[in-house]
Amino acid sequence: MSTVQESVTQPAAVVAPSKKSMTIGTTATLVVLALLLITPLFVKNFFIFQMTMVLIYAIAILSLNLLTGGSGQFSLGQSAFYAVGAYTAGILMEHFGVNYVLTLPAAALVCFIFGFLFGFPALRLSGVYLALATFSLAVAMPQLLKLGVFEHWTGGVQGLVITKPDAPFGLKMSQDMWLYYFTLFISVVIYILAVNLLRSRSGRAMMAIRDNQIAASAMGIDLPLYKTLAFGISAAFTGIAGALGAIVVQFVAPDSFTIQLAVAIFLGMVVGGVGWLPGSLVGAAFIVFVPNVAEHISKGLSGAVFGVLLFAVIFLVPHGAQTIFGLSLRVRKKQ
Repeated sequence: MSTVQESVTQPAAVVAPSKKSMTIGTTATLVVLALLLITPLFVKNFFIFQMTMVLIYAIAILSLNLLTGGSGQFSLGQSAFYAVGAYTAGILMEHFGVNYVLTLPAAALVCFIFGFLFGFPALRLSGVYLALATFSLAVAMPQLLKLGVFEHWTGGVQGLVITKPDAPFGLKMSQDMWLYYFTLFISVVIYILAVNLLRSRSGRAMMAIRDNQIAASAMGIDLPLYKTLAFGISAAFTGIAGALGAIVVQFVAPDSFTIQLAVAIFLGMVVGGVGWLPGSLVGAAFIVFVPNVAEHISKGLSGAVFGVLLFAVIFLVPHGAQTIFGLSLRVRKKQ
């Protein structure tokens, strides 16, 4: 077997934590949840909107964490699944009058099928080759959405405008606040599902594939099944994030789902810590708020400032937010 063939069939090592260290303790989880619950009561609507987008990106980053940190498969195509979920919600709401809540499971189902089917041709790829295959998917998706054959449903290059839902049951709160709490509820449900998945038999099989495919196969694990299943589940969660994003932003267009979105999701995973599920929230906050900080420092050189800040974060905490959390635990134990 040639060197190139070996690099294609053998996966690149993914440095990810064990299943016990992929979450945080119950007390820390409750504290974070309490802060997320009370913060919108003291801030303006625009900041509530930004926090909602943080939660949405956190779901997308968590889905990529399941794929990369959980099963060891790299992907730069999450923006494609995000776009499919967003358009599924937009088309169902605007063309068929479906309630926005029901669009979430529909987006998850469509994206699961899409991701599961995409996982089949990608089975023989790994590492950078799999990343390039998913990269091509992310590049192609905006162009596919602009095709005239789909224009009646997608709105073509002009996209779709989506009606923003009001708070139900006569609740006296703004649309932004209601959508924030609705998104928070969905985020908590998905987080619980992800944690339980990793602790299940399927999760253990995926992590065994991540650590060593040959050993996993020798133990009787069905590699094609679990690798495609990981792609499908990751795509389903990303599709839910896309549907929520469409509902919150009230607009979907092909140019909203370029490769920049895929890179942002991948960047959020790295900043938050590969395989560390709570880090998804940290990574999402980074990709939402740090560009604003960079623009505040220098509007003309905001990209350069963002690059410097990103380099500093990666240099100081090479394993993402999990490094800081691990250091704080060790300091507390010494005290």
